[in-house]
Amino acid sequence: MVKQKNIAVCIILSFITCGIYFYVWMYDITESTNVVSNKSEITPGMAILLSIITCGIFAIYWNYKMGKQIYEAKLARGLNASDNSILYLILSLLGWSIINVALMQSDLNEMA
Repeated sequence: MVKQKNIAVCIILSFITCGIYFYVWMYDITESTNVVSNKSEITPGMAILLSIITCGIFAIYWNYKMGKQIYEAKLARGLNASDNSILYLILSLLGWSIINVALMQSDLNEMA
């Protein structure tokens, strides 16, 4: 089940908890994306674990992959979609993953 979340609250909680809530949010986004796309290539726990173990390198791939899955899910539902996976990749390389998850959550809220 896809949960709608208030993006501003999630961003604030991510800063207040020094990034701990960011991983909770990342878990929820992975889980919701798997539900809407009917794919589970990346499990939520694996995404968190590999992101921590690789010191964020896996998170760069995760941003790209979630962008692709959300794009395909929106197309399958007949919604207006744009492929933001390259944008997510670039932003994550620049260290702006918080923007990526906010954009992903916006797309997921639209599909909820």
